[in-house]
Amino acid sequence: MTTTTQKARLPERSQTQTDAPHQAHRQHTTIEAALAEALARYGVTLAPKASGRFERFDTPDKPKGNANGWYRIHSPEAASFGIWHMDLTETVTLDGPHDPEAAAVARLEAMRARDRRDWERRQREAEAQARAARWWAQSRPADPGHPYLAGKSLPPYNLCQRGDMLLMPLFCDGELVNLERIFPDGGKRPLPGGRVRGVASLIGHLAGAGHVLVAEGWSTAAALHEVMGCPVVVARNADNLAPVARHLRQRLPEEVAITIGGDDDRHLPAQGLPNKGRVAARHAALAIGARLLMPTFCDGCEACTDFADVRQCRGGGAHHDD
Repeated sequence: MTTTTQKARLPERSQTQTDAPHQAHRQHTTIEAALAEALARYGVTLAPKASGRFERFDTPDKPKGNANGWYRIHSPEAASFGIWHMDLTETVTLDGPHDPEAAAVARLEAMRARDRRDWERRQREAEAQARAARWWAQSRPADPGHPYLAGKSLPPYNLCQRGDMLLMPLFCDGELVNLERIFPDGGKRPLPGGRVRGVASLIGHLAGAGHVLVAEGWSTAAALHEVMGCPVVVARNADNLAPVARHLRQRLPEEVAITIGGDDDRHLPAQGLPNKGRVAARHAALAIGARLLMPTFCDGCEACTDFADVRQCRGGGAHHDD
C-alpha cells in the first residue's frame, strides 16, 4: 500500500518500511483494509464499504455528527479519502508505486464533493432564513410571565414568542438569517440548517452609542443591559464571541468603546477541561483590543457562572480585566 498526500502529509515512513514495500503490501489483501489502516492514522476508526459512492464520517477532533471526513473506494485496487477542515486529500492503492491518475481523480472528486457540500449548506441556510422570516412575522410579543423569563427575573427585551417558544432574532450584516428558540426549560436551539457562525442579536440600539458590550447568551446580555444601560450584542456562545466582536469592531466608529462581557465556566477545570467562557472572552477582547468584564461571585457561591446568575445571587457585581 502507498498513500499520496495533498497539502497535509503523513508521518515519515521508517527506513525499514521504505526498503521493503512488498512486505507492507502483503499486510492487506483488500482495499478496504488498506483504507481502514490509512484512516486509523488520523484517529478515524471505521470499516470502509465499497459502495462506489462518497461516504461521510466523523473526525475525532470535531463534535459528534460533524461528518467532516469522506472516503470513496474507486476499485478493488484504489480508494481516496479526505478531511475538509484539514484541507487533506489522500489516495490509497494496492499497486505499490504512486498512481498519479488515481490521485488526480481523487482530487477532482474531492473538489466536486466540496462544491456540492457548500451548495447544500447554502440551500439549508436559505430555507432556514425563509422560515425565520415567516416565524418572526407571525410571532407575538414575548409574555413576561414565560417560565424562562420568570425564572431569570428578566424582561423580554428583543424577544418574541411562538407557542411556548421564545424567539431571539439572529442577524448578519443587518439581515435576519436565523432564530434561536428558547424553550420553557431553558433549552436553546437555532433553526435546523440555519447560519450560526458570525450571527448575533442585539438588546438596545447601536445608533449613537458610545459604549457597546458583547456577551455570550441572551440572559447575560439582558442582565448587563439592565444594569449598565448600553446596547449589548448577543453572540450566542463562546465560539462566536471573537467572530462577532471582530465584525462589530469593523462596523462601529473607532471612538465607540467595546467591552466583552464573559461567562466564567469555573466548574470545568475541576473536570480537567479549560474554562471555555473565560478563555473565549479573553481571546475576543485581545482580538479587537477591547476591555474584558468578568463576573465577581458572592462569597461561598459555587453555582453562578455569568452575570445573569450574579444578578439573582444577592446582587453580585463585576470587575474589569485590562
